[in-house]
Amino acid sequence: MTAVTQRVHVGPDSDFEEGSRKIVEVEGKRVGVFKFRGGYLAYLNICLHQGGPVCEGQYFPRTTAEVGSGGELIAEGSDFDAPRLVCPWHGWEYDLATGEHVADKNYALKKYDVVVENGDVYVQY
Repeated sequence: MTAVTQRVHVGPDSDFEEGSRKIVEVEGKRVGVFKFRGGYLAYLNICLHQGGPVCEGQYFPRTTAEVGSGGELIAEGSDFDAPRLVCPWHGWEYDLATGEHVADKNYALKKYDVVVENGDVYVQY
């Protein structure tokens, strides 16, 4: 027996710019849909810490640093290929590309499949 896939219409693909997001309702739950690297990612809008609206938080490049053997800062940078999604309640950070908590990969946001069909974006569940 095969499972029936359902989906929620998010909007036309043309409405999304790189880096944009939209919050939609899927089965009575809020889900954040992000346009990232030309594709789409979708996560349940619930932080694993205390249930905050994680998908409504800021996301920005991962900060990198090179530290010398004596602890001195040699160089700082930004890794635009590994952005962090930060929950606005208490600052828990997740890797936007994977949904994994940056400090403990045992924690990850619930991920949804996203498809683009005939120019429209859908979250599948």
